[in-house]
Amino acid sequence: MLVTTTNNIEGKRVTRYIGIVSGEAIIGANIVKDFFAGIRDIVGGRSGAYEEGLREAKDIALREMEQQAAALGANAILAVDLDYETLGSSSSMLMVSASGTAVVIEE
Repeated sequence: MLVTTTNNIEGKRVTRYIGIVSGEAIIGANIVKDFFAGIRDIVGGRSGAYEEGLREAKDIALREMEQQAAALGANAILAVDLDYETLGSSSSMLMVSASGTAVVIEE
């Protein structure tokens, strides 16, 4: 399945617009990650644990969106948008959502 942030695919014609598809993933930060991320904030550098968690959540959201599109008969998703939000009273959870337009493009 072709997934793109653009509104069209050069050299391909959309033969059918199916509709909006989406996928979501929510990850929670645990106390160990928070502790080491806090140390990183003080001494500088990147927080590998958070970066890995963020990548994993993005991959899950994209995969869910692709599965929904495939179930509807699409072979591509256009205009994909990724959104990131913090949730919870202490912003201890991160939600990643992916949405786009499921379409059928000529082969």
